[in-house]
Amino acid sequence: MIKCHTFIYSICIIVMMLSSCQRHHPMEAAGKELTAPKVQELTKEIMSEAEQLSLFDKVLAEVIAEVDEEISQGIEVPLPKDMAGGYTHERHKRNFFILEKAGNLYRITKENKYASYIKESLMAYADMYPTLPLHPTQKSYATGKIFWQCLNDANWLVYVSQAYGAILDTLSSSERNHLETQLFRPMADFLSIENPKFFNRIHNHSTWANAAVGMIGLVMNDKDLIDRALYGLPINENNTLTKDNDGGYIYQQGMAKAGFLAQLDGSFAPDGYFTEGPYYLRYAIFPFLKFSQALSRRMPELDIMNYRDGIMTKAIYALLNQTDANGQFFPINDAQKGMSWNARELVTAVDILYYEDPSNKTLLDIARRQAKVLLDETGLAVSKALEAGEAEPYRQTPMIYGDGEDGSEGGVGILRNGQTCLVMKYSAQGMGHGHFDKLSYSLYDDVGEVVQDYGAARWVNIDQKGGGRYLKENQSFAKQSIAHNTAVLNSTSHYVGMIEKGELHHPFLYFANYEDADRQIMSAKDTNAYEGVELHRTMILLTDESLPNPLTLDLFRVSGEVPAQVDLPLWFQGHVLATDFEYTKSLSELRPLGDSYGYQHVWQQASTAIDEDQNHTLTWFAQGKFYTTTFSASSGEELIIGMAGANDPSFNLRHDPVLIRRKPAVTDALFASVIESHGTYDPISEIPLNPYSDIKTLDVLQDDEVYTIIKLSTNEGISWIIGIANQSLDQSMNHALSLADQQLSWTGPYTITKL
Repeated sequence: MIKCHTFIYSICIIVMMLSSCQRHHPMEAAGKELTAPKVQELTKEIMSEAEQLSLFDKVLAEVIAEVDEEISQGIEVPLPKDMAGGYTHERHKRNFFILEKAGNLYRITKENKYASYIKESLMAYADMYPTLPLHPTQKSYATGKIFWQCLNDANWLVYVSQAYGAILDTLSSSERNHLETQLFRPMADFLSIENPKFFNRIHNHSTWANAAVGMIGLVMNDKDLIDRALYGLPINENNTLTKDNDGGYIYQQGMAKAGFLAQLDGSFAPDGYFTEGPYYLRYAIFPFLKFSQALSRRMPELDIMNYRDGIMTKAIYALLNQTDANGQFFPINDAQKGMSWNARELVTAVDILYYEDPSNKTLLDIARRQAKVLLDETGLAVSKALEAGEAEPYRQTPMIYGDGEDGSEGGVGILRNGQTCLVMKYSAQGMGHGHFDKLSYSLYDDVGEVVQDYGAARWVNIDQKGGGRYLKENQSFAKQSIAHNTAVLNSTSHYVGMIEKGELHHPFLYFANYEDADRQIMSAKDTNAYEGVELHRTMILLTDESLPNPLTLDLFRVSGEVPAQVDLPLWFQGHVLATDFEYTKSLSELRPLGDSYGYQHVWQQASTAIDEDQNHTLTWFAQGKFYTTTFSASSGEELIIGMAGANDPSFNLRHDPVLIRRKPAVTDALFASVIESHGTYDPISEIPLNPYSDIKTLDVLQDDEVYTIIKLSTNEGISWIIGIANQSLDQSMNHALSLADQQLSWTGPYTITKL
């Protein structure tokens, strides 16, 4: 085997020559191709640094070993039959990953075995594809051929188009013609013209489809495919494709709200927030970037990386920030938990972003944690900078992200102090992946989730769990309002659980301020989740030198026209240690809380009725830490301790605990609470440190349509007054109240005053 540094020497030669190796695009003027640098000059640059590029060496060696082992096993292109997680699905999935890697290795080494492997594999697919029927599962709105859904076929083409481009110059014209007429063009047509409902919409599925068709179009020099990818299928008022006098399809920017450029317009808010949530942007960022990278090389006149004021760059930074202290993405909407910066798509994003903006050395900190780089010029740049010791600490920041094309359709607020992170969701519906969770929140610290967002009821690529698809409980529980930390009226989900209705409305930001790190606050309202009801939530991340950790304060007001039962769930993560209220526990049988809107999936384990206005607490233990919620309960309120998992015959749901505060038959209600992390337990020493709450009282001093005033006190005698003006956002308006024992005055929509 050639030494690693020799490979690195080769990569730079090949990478820097890539642009001149690409075939000329028919839309570009002659002579517009880039000129490759002189090999001699490049050799000097690389040989002087090759021995230091250990991360690049490591990744290169790993990929060589992986691809060589795959080559030794021979080519396998089985007839598709399985769902996600099944053998044929995973075999074809592995094939496209290996083919892309083999293409990278051929560019680096010029070893014929990699080009031969790619060619023989593609020929096998070309032999199979012309007679390949739709996938036999028939369980997708857009059934694929190689895979059970068109989405995975598009994945295949995005990756394989890169492999095909790498070996293009090694193929004869007859070989290229065979592959393009029997495999690539038919597949591009299948993903687009034959599946317009898959190709022609704003959605992460369509992003993959657009990129797949466009990338193979660039390799094939096919203007029709490139235009189709950029501008979408030109569907006219008769729901047919518009053609010119010669029978060709007419593409025109703006004719249809579809295609790659429309994805960039319609999927992102101006600050880079992706309307389907960070989990889906993590997935879609790969085709967004790979197609953009190819367009930058081949069609520089598009200036795609600066399109819409650099929306791609903003999106990556927003994505990196929508993570907890450990780099795991917030599981907003239909998300699988555990996805993080270490995902292969984020390696691509970080490397490309750093290559585009090498002044941001904090990106290198993420690359260091990823411990992987791409085998191209972007990965080389990252590796060189890491070895030069240029990395600077990456720090997530508090931020308010807007949602919607113009940023006016609600959003997501992130409050942070140290490793504590509070996420409040007041966004739009999130398309088909959206949940009925208006004004919901989740809370994180250094060990992960403290108060959770459920995410999706799905076991991705686990064949035993519905072939890796979304499970029926995703609709019946995970999307429903009771599965989230938000108010639920009359045991009915927001918008009556109707996506079509949810897509018409969104909450709005009332006010926010995170400039003072110790007094971060945000407030949002919703007036459409329930007819005639206003939901108003204010959340505060309060930090003080007298406290071991930041406090999370939650003030949730519900104002309606007619009496309603109002539930507020708290899906805490951990094991119940103690409560200061007595309850009746179901010891011999469990019953679901209801029969619809997710309530049928929640076991009622214990309950109690509150007979007077007073504070109550629940303490739980998780991952070596003690947590307590203290809340102000009112007479007539019911407290329910429950667990997810009822009416779940296939064990598809996690058995997560929940505390539900229920106020029956109220028109106006306030739920006031505080959550604190206050102690730790070491299983080795078996010594608990500070296992009891530091909060003494949480008192509601006033609550009406004009003001909400609470007082928070600790066992050490320290107190804060929090005042919210419920109707006035005037920053210059003065407020003055006479309370039982003091006068309170402030200017603006809120006050947080330490006494």
